[in-house]
Amino acid sequence: MSDHTEVREAVESIGKAFEEFKTTNDERLADIEKKGASDPLVDEKLERIEKSLDSLEDINQQLTKQALASEKVNDRIDEFETTLKRPEVGLESKAVDERLAAYDTYLRKGKEALDEFEVKVLTVSNDAGGGHLAPPEYVAEIVKKVTEISPIRSAARIRQTSDRSVQVPTRTGTAAAQWVSETGTRSETTGLTYGMEEIAAHEQYAIYDISEQEVEDSAFNMEAELSDEFSSQFAKAEGTSFVNGTAAGQPEGFMVNASVGETNSGHASTLKADGLIDLYSAVKTDYARNGIFMFNRSTLGAIRKLQDTNGSYVFQAGFSLQVGVPNTILGQPYVEAPDMADVAANAYPVAFGDFRRAYIIVDRIQLAILRDPFTQATSGTIRYVARRRVGGQVVLAEAIRKQKVSA
Repeated sequence: MSDHTEVREAVESIGKAFEEFKTTNDERLADIEKKGASDPLVDEKLERIEKSLDSLEDINQQLTKQALASEKVNDRIDEFETTLKRPEVGLESKAVDERLAAYDTYLRKGKEALDEFEVKVLTVSNDAGGGHLAPPEYVAEIVKKVTEISPIRSAARIRQTSDRSVQVPTRTGTAAAQWVSETGTRSETTGLTYGMEEIAAHEQYAIYDISEQEVEDSAFNMEAELSDEFSSQFAKAEGTSFVNGTAAGQPEGFMVNASVGETNSGHASTLKADGLIDLYSAVKTDYARNGIFMFNRSTLGAIRKLQDTNGSYVFQAGFSLQVGVPNTILGQPYVEAPDMADVAANAYPVAFGDFRRAYIIVDRIQLAILRDPFTQATSGTIRYVARRRVGGQVVLAEAIRKQKVSA
């Protein structure tokens, strides 16, 4: 099956599931309005459909990142299968004959007659009595919990640098044009000013000590395993900082920047469709044209249920558009960022805007791993030191906006 066909089938599945979701949710809302409470069976059905939508969300996020990065989606997943093989264990004919003879004696003379026989039973539970012959299977694969990594890199602008920081000139004020008569006096128009944003390359590090014997004898390539672990944890840490970083020795989070504006949701404890519309409308047209919504998966579940005053859902499945176009919120794509806050009173669970113009990521040093066999040599261990230098900062705050859960 081609990539195109697989994408088409997945996108169509999203569309069909969301149509069923809307019908079921409308039924739930009608029950609440009519009876004051929803039917438990309807709630259960809605929950099943939501799980189905969640299971299809991964490919939608791939499509979104493809649209943002203009790169081909690779949704092939390699499957690893292990076949369990156990050797057949039999008894020699002599042992069988002895056991049958013992059993015959027992039937004719009683249990006391068995004292003259010493029957050895091989069992797995006893190592010396046969357990060593039936070892457990060792699977050469490490079971790992999923590490959720924020996809801010797919939305922001990225620059490489060979210096300690990057300076970006910014226009901080404009000179307004004036009207004048044919012979009127023309005076200088003032107000055009410029500033400078400096984005420092901050440092991440991690240190692991591994015994020399572990490196030598492990069933795994421990150095490759450490490299993979360093990469995952560094990516997770930088993603958290890009969203909520303090800018003190680490990147600045766009949700922390004081210049980023905010729009209330219209309710003290939840999101409202009108609030999302207000958020979208508060961003300038030129930014909104390339804008994306950003929130976590929990918030996505809440947004799917939202309807505007005309009863239209703000969430739209991409199946009604050409294949390859992702799901949208108010016609705009969205990205799941696990570090965004959950929906709660006074929280900021949603951001919207043109992140490419608003936020710049600076890469100074990619992942570098130092293998140090000397420092810990007296204790028989090898030290691995990993480091990275990366920065991130809001450079155009008006290009994005955040939503506060508040009336």
